[in-house]
Amino acid sequence: MSGESIKPGPECGSSPERASTYTASLFRIIWVTLAAALLCTVLFLTTHSRRLSETWTEFLSAAIYSASIAPLSFFFLNWVSHRYTDKYPRLVVAMQALVQVVTAVVGCLVGGIGLQVAGLEPPGAYWNQFRYVLPFATVISLAVGLSISTFETLRYKLQAATLALRTRQVEQERANKLLAEARLSSLESRIHPHFLFNTLNSIAALIPSDPARAEQTVGNLASLLRFSLNANQTGLVPLAKELKIVRDYLEIERTRFGDRLRYEIDVPDALGDVKVPPLALQSLAENSVKHVVSKRPQGASLQITGSIDTNRVCLAVLDDGPGFSLEAITPEHGLGNLIARMELVYGAAGQLEVARENDKTVVRLIFPA
Repeated sequence: MSGESIKPGPECGSSPERASTYTASLFRIIWVTLAAALLCTVLFLTTHSRRLSETWTEFLSAAIYSASIAPLSFFFLNWVSHRYTDKYPRLVVAMQALVQVVTAVVGCLVGGIGLQVAGLEPPGAYWNQFRYVLPFATVISLAVGLSISTFETLRYKLQAATLALRTRQVEQERANKLLAEARLSSLESRIHPHFLFNTLNSIAALIPSDPARAEQTVGNLASLLRFSLNANQTGLVPLAKELKIVRDYLEIERTRFGDRLRYEIDVPDALGDVKVPPLALQSLAENSVKHVVSKRPQGASLQITGSIDTNRVCLAVLDDGPGFSLEAITPEHGLGNLIARMELVYGAAGQLEVARENDKTVVRLIFPA
């Protein structure tokens, strides 16, 4: 005569949590038993002309039947619901109804014995009483059990939806935090005194000899700073826009390193509308400049490529440096932040790979198109 939630709660937990769950279940069984007994008594008294003095006897009889049915219904309904709701969502209601009917039959058989033991029914009236009570018990068991099961199912779905929404909110907050950290990290690298001083000195040196290039470098610097400041407000950005920032950054660094920095961007125009995390490709280029170009007297050659295969996009930065391992990257590192952002945006489908191919270090960003 009772029903429970369609989904099981956490099976692992502390002892106080389990004790609280068991206590709540026990009180629920008691509540359902008393409610069913009261309902049976009211129905019986309204369909039969009995003296008011017999009300207590009728209630006690109904309570014995309810107590015989409710625990069985509670246990088996939970078991069936937890086990088969996801497997057979269209049949689970019929299975629950069958459980209610079977437990009603068994409970009436047990309850009849209880009445015999309590002396509320004569010994020879067992089967007559069973045939008389069974229809009432079945109808009430179905009504109460399925109603509670439906209520618990809706309550579970609401809790699941609420939990999913909160989880998405937490993930979104984490993504915003990581993006803000990436923006700050990028901005810090841009306004680092050495970077600014070197860039401004390069601009000053260019003004007398090549004012057009000096003006272009100022524009590149302004574009880079503006993009860094707005990165946490843009979500994903078109690859074409990201490539412009990469080119601006490399041109700024080229005013400093000259021929030591050689780069080539070979990305098809067809990929221009592909969405990427802001400053993702720029972080790879910056990593090569910082750890390869600036560390070697001969500098380095960078190549930026892009391709799409079925539903996956691959962006790569190649340099002729000694290479590195992702295992050495810490979460505070720019690439560590990029890895975390890729996981949040693309899950397992987003990857950052490092490999050595043809004496070159290849860093790849792979993600769904």
